[in-house]
Amino acid sequence: MSLPGWGDGTRSVRAGEDAPVAGAPLRPSPVFAAPFHLADQPPRTGGADAYARTEHPTLRALEGALGELDGGRCLSFATGMAAISAAVLAVTAAGDRVVLPSDGYYATRLLGAEELTRFGLRVEYVPTLEIGAVAARGDLDGARLVLLETPSNPELDVCDIAAVARATRAAGALLAVDNTTATPLGQRPLALGADMTVGSDTKALTGHSDLLLGHVSTTDDDVHGRLKGWRDRTGGNPGPFEAWLGHRSMGTLDLRLARQAENARAVAELLAGTPGVTGVRWPWLAGDPSAELAARQMLRPNGVVSAELPDEAAVGRLLAGCRLWAAATSFGGLHSTLDRRAQWGGDAVAPGFVRFSCGIEDTTDVVADLAAGLASALGGRAQDPAQGGVR
Repeated sequence: MSLPGWGDGTRSVRAGEDAPVAGAPLRPSPVFAAPFHLADQPPRTGGADAYARTEHPTLRALEGALGELDGGRCLSFATGMAAISAAVLAVTAAGDRVVLPSDGYYATRLLGAEELTRFGLRVEYVPTLEIGAVAARGDLDGARLVLLETPSNPELDVCDIAAVARATRAAGALLAVDNTTATPLGQRPLALGADMTVGSDTKALTGHSDLLLGHVSTTDDDVHGRLKGWRDRTGGNPGPFEAWLGHRSMGTLDLRLARQAENARAVAELLAGTPGVTGVRWPWLAGDPSAELAARQMLRPNGVVSAELPDEAAVGRLLAGCRLWAAATSFGGLHSTLDRRAQWGGDAVAPGFVRFSCGIEDTTDVVADLAAGLASALGGRAQDPAQGGVR
């Protein structure tokens, strides 16, 4: 079902739906078959399904919905990293130059360092805030693929997708954008000129912290064919239950993002007003280095905030003083969590650097609980801007 002109809530609920048929279920149920009846038809003719690794109705339902939100043709994958791997390896060959974000998701950087170089690709790393200048200088000439992650994870820097897209097109390169932090409702890279948009749907898009899922969307038929061939041959498909659960979960994306953004604004303001907390980042916080570009490029805010406490011990005291904020990695779920990124060893951040993932709890409760934890962590009183007092 095409939904031109409808709002985010309607698109989240109705994307990917077929025309209604009397007596059919309101929502499709998962199909668990691996082989399908061929009858007297040769495989892959007349639109018939044959084998789940190469064609499956439950995956098509999810892909139709995600493609509708992204504005392209979608292929689903078992995880976000499977999607990233496909976006890179399906369109490159040994000797190709690939540009990755040096400050993006650490597993993507490890993919470049440990795997892509082993396959003979020439991997280069550029910080998110510098890729625009690199593109403007023409330094992308000779590249086969450029991958952006914007906002970056975990430091939430934003780069100009449209400007980089113009440069990659002029250089004859492909542009892929990891849109995980923004989600398809927060940013539409394909409309800004990207060749692929990639998402770890494990995070905010499905938002319940209970499955692994990823996808790649494109408007380029050749790229789609390469991605499909890669997935068919390497077997990176999600299972039907995961695909069905992801499709069901994304129906509440608009509602979840709205509450998460409301909480993130309050949390960012609390952190920015707390002595002892530095480097608060949220692209919609007044004065944030990425605020102007985010307002121009992105469609709505998200629920991820980052900041730095004095040290690891302070983060421990913060957790001990909170009842709602839990220590957990990943982000975008229903629960408010915080993640001290240095403990994973993959990010060049200070020991007290924390990524806050704001859930959908009541804003006053989330802020009050964090204020209490900050008071425990920093030995003082944290200012709650919403309450006009101290907590």
